[in-house]
Amino acid sequence: MADEIYENPRLAAIYDPFDPDRSDLDAYESMVHEFGARSVLDIGCGTGTFACRLAARGVQVVGLEPAFASLQVAQSKTGSDRVTWIHGTARDLPALKVDLATMTANVAQVFLTDEAWTETLRSVRNVLVPGGRLIFETRRPESQAWIHWTKESTFQRIHIPKYGVVKGWVDVLSVHNSLVSFRWTYVFERDGAIFTSDSTVRFRGLDELVQSLDDAELSVEKVREAPDRPGKEFVLIARRAR
Repeated sequence: MADEIYENPRLAAIYDPFDPDRSDLDAYESMVHEFGARSVLDIGCGTGTFACRLAARGVQVVGLEPAFASLQVAQSKTGSDRVTWIHGTARDLPALKVDLATMTANVAQVFLTDEAWTETLRSVRNVLVPGGRLIFETRRPESQAWIHWTKESTFQRIHIPKYGVVKGWVDVLSVHNSLVSFRWTYVFERDGAIFTSDSTVRFRGLDELVQSLDDAELSVEKVREAPDRPGKEFVLIARRAR
């Protein structure tokens, strides 16, 4: 099951207003052009912002998302009819081939177990053409991003036309080894409704990531900095050799 923040229709509808600056996607869009990819699989496409951006440029895009409510938001956007949408996870992918696969916005960190991560990587490898690439970002464990996941640092109060004023913030619930659990809270002032969504992400080190990719027959070609978070995130580019 997807987390409530993505699966609850009311929360999925306010996801974009609470995260309007998607300049983090600029680097991914540039890499699609850099590697000459004509077909892209966007894994964990969420509300479809990146998939629709690529489709508008004439790229053949498949958007994969396990949260149905988020997928509904994606399908309501301008240009969404140019995207092939799939409700499910990597193991639900049909027979297809793409030049490039992406996991933006730290999607790679939602796979908590080695088994789930390995299964996803192998599924992705199977849909890549020979020489195709997987590109994803992940936070550096040593940067301890969760230190700043506090109400004081994350609080927003914004007006959303359909819902009125909504307040939102995040709090860390626990940190255990490589797993960090946190809770989003949203308050809809118009009717007083309060929603919470608990999530857990895994912080993998670079050596662990490289080994896991190698085990899935994906060779790390490059490791770059995330332009929007220098020193805080890795961007890995892995390639299917054959």
